[in-house]
Amino acid sequence: MSVPEKFTGFQVNGPETWTEFHKNEFQPKPFGDYDVDIKIECCGVCGSDVHTISGGWGEQKFPLAVGHEIVGTALRVGPKVTLIKPGQRVGVGAQSYSCLDCRQCKNDNETYCRKQLDTYGAVWPDTGIVSQGGYSSHVRTHEHWVFPIPDALPSTVAAPMLCAGLTAYSPLVRNGCGPGKKVGIVGLGGIGHLGLLFAKALGATVYVISRTHSKEADARKMGADGFLATADPNWNEEHIMTFDLIINTANSFEGFDLDAYLSLLDVHGKWVSVGLPEDEEGIRVRNQTFLKNGCFFGSSHLGSRRETLEMLQLAADKGVRTWVEEVKINEENLKEVMQKMKGAGGRYRFCLTGYEEAFGA
Repeated sequence: MSVPEKFTGFQVNGPETWTEFHKNEFQPKPFGDYDVDIKIECCGVCGSDVHTISGGWGEQKFPLAVGHEIVGTALRVGPKVTLIKPGQRVGVGAQSYSCLDCRQCKNDNETYCRKQLDTYGAVWPDTGIVSQGGYSSHVRTHEHWVFPIPDALPSTVAAPMLCAGLTAYSPLVRNGCGPGKKVGIVGLGGIGHLGLLFAKALGATVYVISRTHSKEADARKMGADGFLATADPNWNEEHIMTFDLIINTANSFEGFDLDAYLSLLDVHGKWVSVGLPEDEEGIRVRNQTFLKNGCFFGSSHLGSRRETLEMLQLAADKGVRTWVEEVKINEENLKEVMQKMKGAGGRYRFCLTGYEEAFGA
């Protein structure tokens, strides 16, 4: 199957019209020795997409097609590509470049490379071309950030794992999630529900922590061992200093009582925040907060290639299944999905399909 010289995508022209998508042709970066051209089959809808096009994360380069939970078929590979073969079903996540030569890159920390570039909205070096994401017919990506999808995973199940899943999986495995550990997941949205599913697959005892009980039934169906609602009086009392690790996926810090959450951690337990709220104020951190249990407070960014491959294989082996709502990609549906994402979102990840109908075979 031939690769077109220009790709086609649903682009937004700016934050003032962020729910208006226009089907445009665009020029991808020049095809390199290590590049893979992928015909897209489906793409998950990430909160990052909304924050980016609505202006919540500041100035961006438009027109822009977002989307970084991509699954499709590799059509063409560069002459030096060794990791991917034409015809393979593959995925691409939120990162598409790093130097692969620095200390971080050589230690499976390429997501922290100072030269890392995002799958959309980044300017490719020496070209001025802005990278375009998965709301498009094709994507061109360096092989290091192209991941074979195990046969056991349906495409729409695998796609959301490539950002939301990895964002939860990496801090779980890096901070000791496994049998005998008590892990908390704050927020049951796109990232949070995959955090719950992967923490259970890794063998931990897992509690979901949410504002109300509205999602408790779903959490239990996903395998949660317990559920804490912060609206309940003394919600944390019975669990103070019993958690080994808490992953915070919350997308808002409004009314957020950090001290109450951190009180749940055992001595030197870890709190890892992966959500990126638009609120510039963030949360106030005082040294006194940490004294009672000597807990650690940090963050995590995506994950490495090695972790991505391990995550996908774990999902295939353990039967991890994203809770996904499939939506056909077109202008009207994209507008509706974006508006829903600004509100309560889906249960628990939207995934765009119908790419052949939208872009042709």
